[in-house]
Amino acid sequence: MTEGTSAERIPILKMGEFLLVSIQVDMHDRLAMTLQDDLTERIVKTRAHGVLIDISSLEVVDSFIGRMIGNIAAMSRVLDAQTVVVGMRPAVAITLVELGLALPGVRTALDVDKGMALLRESVKGPASGNGHRPR
Repeated sequence: MTEGTSAERIPILKMGEFLLVSIQVDMHDRLAMTLQDDLTERIVKTRAHGVLIDISSLEVVDSFIGRMIGNIAAMSRVLDAQTVVVGMRPAVAITLVELGLALPGVRTALDVDKGMALLRESVKGPASGNGHRPR
């Protein structure tokens, strides 16, 4: 049962009121599901206001992984955390568009610095329609 599951986890780092996920390995379906579960748990546990997902190391994103990124963003919003995806390669962006994956609710930035600035701006601004900003 523990074969490959406990060792294969993507680290989730807390940076102030945000969580940083840097995907440094090729994603497969099981790893994406584990990340989704781990990340939603950490959002609740840390009361994070934002999630930054760095996919700059991913050369390929299939439709399942693309949908998982969209699902993670939707779940994060429900848990009162904004999501920004950074480091998307042009080939990955083209693939997502060709697959018809619009990734609603997923904000993007070129790099981690710009992504963090986007998260800070979204937290500073008015509540994004849900009225839950102050905790």
